[in-house]
Amino acid sequence: MTLNVRVTGALSDFVAANVGANGDYENVSEYVRDLIRRDKERVEEEAFQRLKAELGRAFAAPDASFAPLDADTFLADQRRA
Repeated sequence: MTLNVRVTGALSDFVAANVGANGDYENVSEYVRDLIRRDKERVEEEAFQRLKAELGRAFAAPDASFAPLDADTFLADQRRA
């Protein structure tokens, strides 16, 4: 995939400061790939934290709130949903 992005003004200056001999990245493509990777990691971490919180609530529920369920019943419920 090839992307073309136009960045001007203060954003362009910021990118230029982070690329090349004085920056952390050799080129703009490397910088953009790193930003995308970091954003992907952030989104995945947020999803993990939501799952972790939901599981924490489920496991904190009293045992009396759980009901036995066999695989056939579970699958039938999932097909109806």
